[in-house]
Amino acid sequence: MANIKSAKKRAKQNKVRNTLKSSQRSKTRTAIKAVESAIESGDKSAAAEAYKSAVKTLDTMANKKVLHKNKASRTKSRLNKKIKAL
Repeated sequence: MANIKSAKKRAKQNKVRNTLKSSQRSKTRTAIKAVESAIESGDKSAAAEAYKSAVKTLDTMANKKVLHKNKASRTKSRLNKKIKAL
């Protein structure tokens, strides 16, 4: 464990940030899975609606630096490509 006061504070901040970012990453994965399950069921309109909410989630997480912006963009592109293939 850290002995210096600033190091103790950083450890505390990292712990809080990790729990927050973990829940945010989980929310993102859930949104992606919702789109993929709609695609697998073959329902194009449901997939499009789920995609719309997933895009919002991905963009938000990219702005919050939870995801890298290129990863968010790549994920959106791949999901959209799958929806168009239906």
